[in-house]
Amino acid sequence: MTSDEEWPALTYNRDTLPFPDNRGPRITYEGIRNWDESDPARHPFAWDEDEGEHLRSLVRQWVPPVLSGVAGRWQGECWCESQVNAIIMERYGAWAWGWSWSYRHGGPIGNWVSGSSSVTTPDETAERVVAALLEWRGWLERTAQRFAELAPPPDASPEDRSWHLERACVRLVTHALDSGADNAWRGQTSIVLGWFLTSTGMDRAEAARAVENAIGGRFESWVTPERTLIESVGEDLAAGLTGHMPYQDHRERAALEEFHDRY
Repeated sequence: MTSDEEWPALTYNRDTLPFPDNRGPRITYEGIRNWDESDPARHPFAWDEDEGEHLRSLVRQWVPPVLSGVAGRWQGECWCESQVNAIIMERYGAWAWGWSWSYRHGGPIGNWVSGSSSVTTPDETAERVVAALLEWRGWLERTAQRFAELAPPPDASPEDRSWHLERACVRLVTHALDSGADNAWRGQTSIVLGWFLTSTGMDRAEAARAVENAIGGRFESWVTPERTLIESVGEDLAAGLTGHMPYQDHRERAALEEFHDRY
């Protein structure tokens, strides 16, 4: 094993190229699970070609002139990723935290994998950052749209609400699976379900308990769950929140079922 002293020195000095990342908002575990922090309706996003080029120019400045690579333990590339993250958080706000949440780590992002994989030349890196940010924003907007479509009507009876919650859970688990996430997709499922419940007005702590009680270790990383398991989780979530099992006869809701299955 090579000792630390034998690793080649980096070609940049982190002390002479500081980025004041303390100026940008820091996202916490609680912040990630707070839908208000990510809800696109609460966080306007103005984007045009000029803004895209400005972000590219900011990113290019933080790409090391010579990359560290495996010999340098990818220090330069990971350092660059952290500086770019600070730029994005400072410029756009806490909602943008997921721009680098790669599918390889349970997220929906395909345009960015990690600093070691995605930081290359200044131009290529800048293009990947822009694409990843826009991909994240688009995913948030689609997720918010699904929440609105799946939410129980405000005046729903407990029985009707149970049916809506069960159907929403099934489709949102599928939404997470369809995002392309590999390892740890369970975490995305838990976050999305918690977001959905709080978007309907539920307290965050109550939503977190409901999701944990329904999932409770029943999903495994790298394993696509059977449809019967997903539906069982949906039933448990709905029954736990309403005290009523979802209707088994969905014929009167056939049109709504078809709509949600299609979209």
